[in-house]
Amino acid sequence: MCGIVGAVAQRDIAEILVEGLRRLEYRGYDSSGLAVADQQGHLTRVRRLGKVQALVDALEQQPVAGGTGIAHTRWATHGVPSEVNAHPHVSHNIVLVHNGIIENHDELRPQLLAEGYTFTSQTDTEVVAHLVHQQQKLHGGSLREVVQRVIKLLRGAYGMVIMDSNDPSVLVAARSGSPLVIGLGVGENFVASDQLALLPVTRRFIFLEEGDVAEVTRRTVSLFQRDETPVTRAVIESSAQYDAGDKGLYRHYMQKEIYEQPIAIKNTLQGRFHDGQIDLSELGEAGLALLARAKHIQIVACGTSYNSGLVSRYWFEAIACVPCDVEIASEFRYRKSVVRPDSLLITLSQSGETADTLAALRLSKEIGYLGSLAICNVNGSSLVRESDMALMTKAGTEIGVASTKAFTTQLTVLLMLVAQMARLNGKPETVEHEIIHALQALPGRIEQFLSKDKNIESLAEDFSDKHHALFLGRGDQYPIAMEGALKLKEISYIHAEAYAAGELKHGPLALVDADMPVIIVAPNNELLEKLKSNIEEVRARGGLLYVFADQDAGFNDSPNMKIIPLPHVEDVLAPIIYTIPLQLLSYYIALIKGTDVDQPRNLAKSVTVE
Repeated sequence: MCGIVGAVAQRDIAEILVEGLRRLEYRGYDSSGLAVADQQGHLTRVRRLGKVQALVDALEQQPVAGGTGIAHTRWATHGVPSEVNAHPHVSHNIVLVHNGIIENHDELRPQLLAEGYTFTSQTDTEVVAHLVHQQQKLHGGSLREVVQRVIKLLRGAYGMVIMDSNDPSVLVAARSGSPLVIGLGVGENFVASDQLALLPVTRRFIFLEEGDVAEVTRRTVSLFQRDETPVTRAVIESSAQYDAGDKGLYRHYMQKEIYEQPIAIKNTLQGRFHDGQIDLSELGEAGLALLARAKHIQIVACGTSYNSGLVSRYWFEAIACVPCDVEIASEFRYRKSVVRPDSLLITLSQSGETADTLAALRLSKEIGYLGSLAICNVNGSSLVRESDMALMTKAGTEIGVASTKAFTTQLTVLLMLVAQMARLNGKPETVEHEIIHALQALPGRIEQFLSKDKNIESLAEDFSDKHHALFLGRGDQYPIAMEGALKLKEISYIHAEAYAAGELKHGPLALVDADMPVIIVAPNNELLEKLKSNIEEVRARGGLLYVFADQDAGFNDSPNMKIIPLPHVEDVLAPIIYTIPLQLLSYYIALIKGTDVDQPRNLAKSVTVE
């Protein structure tokens, strides 16, 4: 969601701040701004509605100079997208940027109004800026000490950076529920909500933990816990790559990431086979022992990651014979649940910073889970650091808001984990060998499916005037239907729903008519004949069907049914591979609709607030 970049240096830092914001554009936002102070304390603030380029254009007309500053891209929560609601917010000499939601801002506002503070925005953030100024005026102390008094008055989530134009030698950063990282330079230091923003200026990072407050000057970084106790955090040399600067031959990042899936999965598999077995030794002896003890799997995730968890439930139970439940993180964290004996919590996240998933992980530590495993794409993320063990998906940076390669690499890791647990549970060696053979063939199978892109592109025109769509699948293809519907609604703004095909008679058939396209995934598996019966139910009611079918499944085109024949694939791989044509279909429909494919309206890449 919102992005933060800050710097305290001897050189002019406006260009560093703006470049950092550019690198965070993929997270989703509606406005941007920066504030820079020079050594004399002269403060310049520039804010603009819309893309970062609008801010860049404004800075060309109004150049700023100074060595201390903070910048922000805002995704609206409190207050409509507008220039006055854009960050940074200012209260006299106090300047502040903030990610998160302050839940008690309405309680704090009347007191500040009574003391003469004027609110120029509708944001919860401006309340915090005024509070910092109020506490500084009433009780004094260093900026860090003032901020530590203020955060005790706040309820909610925040990642915030504050500066005082009267003393531009220091930035103060505070984290509770929203990520922040300190970047260490030579004679200069930086703050950001994501290390990707700072890769041009440093590779050395300190990741703030929950409750941390950092005092950052050009030459020093001092860390304190919420109770003001000094604390030390590890300095990590990052190997993160920002590979999103060039779309290459592709029109959009999403398109690029769809076609990167074969190489992304090769990277996911690399080093994870040894002597004819799945090798997850990266978990360590203690981690593998934890897997061996697990008698139940509880998966918690959001959005696309939730859909990958639903697929893996079929695998865990059918292949490894381990019972598995899957729950949306925002429901799990607020539900009083019963923990199964010897239950392992698995969290799934592309970013590793999803607020609800992090909250679910923290809750699991209080209610008796055996342990926690994160499956994630971002090394060093909060989810990875706070879990007992982690498996990285190695998908590379994913810029498009609609997840593609992160989804298929999550499924790849989950299938390896299932094979590992099948071995631990004494299943025949042939089970693991068949999965290994299938995984080794997976990148090539995806390339085969990607070669059908022109056939899928030709279908997009059929959807140009559609406002609704229905996706159907059976068994482990039902979550793939859910993922297909999610992709379509995310980037084309067509209302789409997914149903288990066997549920047609329990309501969805009422929606079927000539204006409701029905998209069906139909691999040649044991449920094919059942699925064919469901298809006939739709055809009999005048529905227009688009069937992505195994070329050996025995389907033929008819006036109201278009068949998209696809190569035969191994049953265990079908959920991973059949998502590819649905990604392509959504992408080409979005092109026809003329929507913003990479940054669809109202959405953010990383959901770091509730």
